[in-house]
Amino acid sequence: MKHILGGRYELIEKIGGGGMAVVYKAKCRLLNRFVAVKILRPEFNNDEEFINRFRIEAQAAASLSHPNIVSIYDVGEEEGIHYIVMEYIDGITLKEYIKKKGRISWREATNIAIQICSAIEQAHRNHIVHRDIKPHNIILTADGIAKVTDFGIAKAVTSSTITMVGSTIGSVHYFSPEQARGGFVDEKSDLYSLGIVLYEMVTGSTPFDGETPVAIALKHIQSVPIEPSTIDPNIPRSVNDIIMKAMKKEQSSRYQTATEMLADLHRVFKEPDGDFVVFSNDDNSPTVRIRDIGNRNIVPKEEESEIKNKTNKSRKRNDNLTTWLAVATSVIIILIFVYIGYRIIMPLIFPPPTENFTIENYVGRNIDEVRELLEKHNITVEEKPVFSETKEKGTIISQSVAPGKEFKPGAANVIEFEVSAGPHMIKIPDLGKKEYRTAETDLKNLGLETEVVEENSDTIPTGHVIRTEPGADEEVEPGTLVKIFKSIGPKLEQVEVPNLIGKTFSEVQQLLDSAKLKIGKIEPENVSSPVAKVIEQYPSPKITVEEGTAVDIVFGEETTQEEETGEDENQDEPGNNNDNTGEVTLKRKTVISSPIPLLYPEQYGDEIKVYALATLSDNNEKRVVFHRTVKKSEFPLRLTIPVPEGGKTEVYMELDGEFYTKFFVE
Repeated sequence: MKHILGGRYELIEKIGGGGMAVVYKAKCRLLNRFVAVKILRPEFNNDEEFINRFRIEAQAAASLSHPNIVSIYDVGEEEGIHYIVMEYIDGITLKEYIKKKGRISWREATNIAIQICSAIEQAHRNHIVHRDIKPHNIILTADGIAKVTDFGIAKAVTSSTITMVGSTIGSVHYFSPEQARGGFVDEKSDLYSLGIVLYEMVTGSTPFDGETPVAIALKHIQSVPIEPSTIDPNIPRSVNDIIMKAMKKEQSSRYQTATEMLADLHRVFKEPDGDFVVFSNDDNSPTVRIRDIGNRNIVPKEEESEIKNKTNKSRKRNDNLTTWLAVATSVIIILIFVYIGYRIIMPLIFPPPTENFTIENYVGRNIDEVRELLEKHNITVEEKPVFSETKEKGTIISQSVAPGKEFKPGAANVIEFEVSAGPHMIKIPDLGKKEYRTAETDLKNLGLETEVVEENSDTIPTGHVIRTEPGADEEVEPGTLVKIFKSIGPKLEQVEVPNLIGKTFSEVQQLLDSAKLKIGKIEPENVSSPVAKVIEQYPSPKITVEEGTAVDIVFGEETTQEEETGEDENQDEPGNNNDNTGEVTLKRKTVISSPIPLLYPEQYGDEIKVYALATLSDNNEKRVVFHRTVKKSEFPLRLTIPVPEGGKTEVYMELDGEFYTKFFVE
């Protein structure tokens, strides 16, 4: 028996897993689509702090909407099973792709890097730092689209992962020097990791490797990588420079934003060998060479005395300047000694307190109050804003350092808090004039509920959105019901179909114009005779229809038609088949057909155009017996069909312009 989570996610097969979670392919019964479900391994179910972070950070990642980010649809817990529901991608990881190809061409690698950088840019705009950008977390679809996954979610603890202050901060081959040192991690850390991913794509290997994770981490901090163009001379200068700038040791020397790096990546295709990457430590001051003029004496003797006088005056000015410089130097030296005395000697005489500071449980307290307290003890406070439906804005939700831990005075002590940013609000997009089913999908993907309301409109095409309630740009909470007002076209009045039997073409036009109806299909076509008269019409007289409905008409010579219960006035005279004009009077009856069902209704829309043509066996006369658009709900249909006495009628039927069935009525 297959397991179903949350009453809607039917687990199908295992498709992946790591040290902390297992990923399954599943079917969402509610929306009838495939999804990926990541389930936390049972051994971590008792770690309340981790579960709390797992849930909150997954909800934060769910706020990201971008074509290069794997969408997160749902987060839940059922009978101790903690799970995340996300977009199902049928593809392979970038790591598998690199292994398969060995090296990726610089053009393809740059294109993939642009997509990853675009996803990172979107995350940074939402104040989310990934902290684990690596090829294992990039999925490539069959169409070559790169999708970044695992935004803001703690990674598995494995032999190639370093954990600090209770949080997993990334795979050792791809993380930044500040991650290796346990320092402050920000947006520039993601860009460092992206530089390594691009390095691996174009060279086939990571820049640093070693026998242990610690050895690799030290290389991130201390070693300079071999430039990609040294490994492969075919790598253009611009690609090489982008990688080297992204991998600078100092955060201030790297790209400062994903937008800045993205601009250079786009420029690669126009100037692959261009020198446009700007390094912050570049020396833009050129060296000036001074030409040696030799020992030539070009001053006349009569000017020597004047030059000596000027030289003496210059020397006096230089002596004054030297005096002032000496005084300034003395002042600076005195200040240095005062500073040394204050910073070094005074603490020796009056030593500062040596007691350790004990961290308390700050969850539930206001961040401003806690920051003021901790900064008095020289503890650096870092904040990570997360959405919360229950916690007031500014309230601490979790802390990176457990209560009871002691910080030593004078050390580089850092504590990180997750702080409530208030409830997550969703902005209603402008869906005006969109097809209503597309609008439904867009809203559901944002985590909103929908209800479709039909409404007449003189300006919006049928099936498209007139407006929504709440309206465009309004902010609402996830799960809010949004009404989609769908256009069903202009509101039409109901009119009665006039009796056209026995009327000429010009009379038909006048009657239909007066009734605000129009002429539909004419049998036979191109009737030109002014005396030809209508012998049949569809819809029938006195039927109520909407304005603008087309009425099909059949012209021909009038014949005597009897109802099924009627009799020919000459039937008592055997062999009398002629009227007073000598023409044959054909005897006919009207038959109601058996119900005609609609097979495979899913192949049709809400409305279906039905056309039925009858061929009578007595004279092969063809008549249109039904020609109008009906709603799917009107099936099965019954048709009114003329049948000659002693003969039969063949009925040919089309739906939406394609042959549907053929049958006989006797």
